[in-house]
Amino acid sequence: MIDDLWYKNGVIYCLSVGSYMDANGDGVGDFKGLLRRLDYLHGLGITAIWLMPFQTSPGRDDGYDIADYYSVDARYGTLGDFVEFAHGCKQRGIRVIIDLVVNHTSDQHHWFKEARRDKSSPYRDWYVWSDKKPGNANEGMVFPGVQKSTWTHDKEAGAWYFHRFYNFQPDLNTSNPHVQAEILKIMGFWIQLGVSGFRMDAVPFVIATKGAKVKKPVEQYDMLRAFREFLQWRQGDAIILAEANVLPKTDIEYFGRDADRMHMMFNFHVNQHLFYALASADSRPLAKALKATKPRPATAQWGLFLRNHDELDLGRLTKTQREVVFKCFGPDKDMQLYDRGIRRRLAPMLGGDRRRLELAYSLMCTLPGTPVIRYGDEIAMGDDLSLPERNCSRTPMQWSTEPHGGFTKSDKPACPVIDKGPYGFPHVNVAKQRRDPNSMLNWTERIVRMRKEVPEVGWGDFAVIPVRDPAVFIMRYDWRNNSVLFVHNLDEKPREIAFSAGLPGETGAHLINLLAEDHSHADKRGQHRVVLEPYGYRWYRVGGLDYLLKRSDIDEATVRDKKHRG
Repeated sequence: MIDDLWYKNGVIYCLSVGSYMDANGDGVGDFKGLLRRLDYLHGLGITAIWLMPFQTSPGRDDGYDIADYYSVDARYGTLGDFVEFAHGCKQRGIRVIIDLVVNHTSDQHHWFKEARRDKSSPYRDWYVWSDKKPGNANEGMVFPGVQKSTWTHDKEAGAWYFHRFYNFQPDLNTSNPHVQAEILKIMGFWIQLGVSGFRMDAVPFVIATKGAKVKKPVEQYDMLRAFREFLQWRQGDAIILAEANVLPKTDIEYFGRDADRMHMMFNFHVNQHLFYALASADSRPLAKALKATKPRPATAQWGLFLRNHDELDLGRLTKTQREVVFKCFGPDKDMQLYDRGIRRRLAPMLGGDRRRLELAYSLMCTLPGTPVIRYGDEIAMGDDLSLPERNCSRTPMQWSTEPHGGFTKSDKPACPVIDKGPYGFPHVNVAKQRRDPNSMLNWTERIVRMRKEVPEVGWGDFAVIPVRDPAVFIMRYDWRNNSVLFVHNLDEKPREIAFSAGLPGETGAHLINLLAEDHSHADKRGQHRVVLEPYGYRWYRVGGLDYLLKRSDIDEATVRDKKHRG
């Protein structure tokens, strides 16, 4: 059945092996330690783990400078340790997604060493070269203000090489069929070791044409179909989750009009407008962003997130909107990054206000797509702005009040644990919150469980319910003869609102609160009247709790639409 697709109604948990748990006591997290924490993740209720890069790497870009795609960095363990971890996940019903970083390699990869050493090497054309410095070398940097150029001269090669990212990350010539074949081998290798999918890094750059003579890169979308086709033959239910921060009009090119390219994409467009809504208490731009990103194939899915391991990119907002978000969530220069984003974790961005944190996560879990939670956000971890660039929000997980937050027995972790201030591990840790029934951790576990019980969000069609107050945001989902409705107050002041569920007859007369006992019953005009506390939210099931008895085996609305069009 089509609704068995696991990625459509799950919850993904993103973590870095090196920041989660150290079993060997050397100050670096490893797979043995991660395996010991799987019961925690199982209890949290997540359905998939997304692992940041753990392959052999010089570590100059937190592992995204890979030197060997077919290995595990010795700091994190061995291939055997990874297989044991993957097996442990399978036993607990948890899938594993790993980063697929194939736009570039480390300059220490043997492919690049061979390419620079010998012009006649078969690896020479695996990278992008120019005899002269291209005229557009000072354009297109991914990290403006930090990165000076996209072309660097290599003395050994006697030529300039292209790098969209840092100069120690030379771009692969992904138009080369041999490079494409190698990418498929990499995917096949990890699938064989228990992986269920890949988060493909920097997809627009992977598929773009590259070279000194390329003035305007052209996206080679057929490459995406080849990746997916290979994956489906090797493992039918494996997926690719694309990192593609593109305009909504381009989304369908990544999904494929026939649903034959990417299974999932991160919804950057909605993410940025969500933060504007939180900063301004104005839901209207968010509603427009949802409408713009609504078209997608039935089996495709959005990945919804609040914060990830990168900066909060605000590049899709207008200058005025961007300034509103900066002023609210990152007013100081050391909180901002690359002239376009904020490098903070969610909790300090929201001032540690529990009400706003719950509101933000409630929104993420009820927007159309699959929620992606960043490790540590379930306990409202903070950041360390003294660390460079994005490292400030990549500090070790805080497990307890033991030394170094229970992360390691080593005298000094590779990355310092936050130990001072209100977000230090003596105050914010898993052990303390596990014992508190009202903690952020226990709230998150509850909201994850409830999100998995409303498949309408993952599968259904949505409608934004119009209300006069822009600070109030209401959405309804309909799927297989059932409906759910969500109400959010984006403002710091309470609101009283009246609205209709938007369904005919008695269907929308009763709204059953899924998180509390304050249910709503419509008046004679079919209007519901609800009082929302500051930053308040409601999750309602429309009609009653006998919804499972009413659920049909097919999407009747889709059938009616097809008959109408016929």
